[in-house]
Amino acid sequence: MARDQLRASVESAAPGRRAPYLAAFRAIDVDPAHLLCVVDSPEGSVVGTMQLTLLPGLARGGATRMQVEAVRVDESLRGKGLGSAMMRWAIGEARRRGATLVQLTSDNSRLDAHRFYVRLGFVQSHAGFKLLLDGLTD
Repeated sequence: MARDQLRASVESAAPGRRAPYLAAFRAIDVDPAHLLCVVDSPEGSVVGTMQLTLLPGLARGGATRMQVEAVRVDESLRGKGLGSAMMRWAIGEARRRGATLVQLTSDNSRLDAHRFYVRLGFVQSHAGFKLLLDGLTD
């Protein structure tokens, strides 16, 4: 995420700034409603990531949703099918876990990502809103 142009000013992998990331990782890792996914290259480097979260809900007849977050594909591999394969896997995982809907948000400036998700069958059906708390930036 630190290499992401939109997030670079906020995210940091510097040694002195890793504690919040490690705490978040641990919290996500112990919660069965969350799944952190990593794609490794044959050489062992991370080339893709995403976070999946199951959200039980009352709407849609008590349907469970799969929220997809933090989808990242190494810039050198974009356009080669890795992102599509990741999303197809995530959709299959949503089905395996009983979800009836997969949802995600994408920054308004990520027009290529929007086209990508539409090609996969996602519908741009809602406007998203955020309220930043405690001085966090997004």
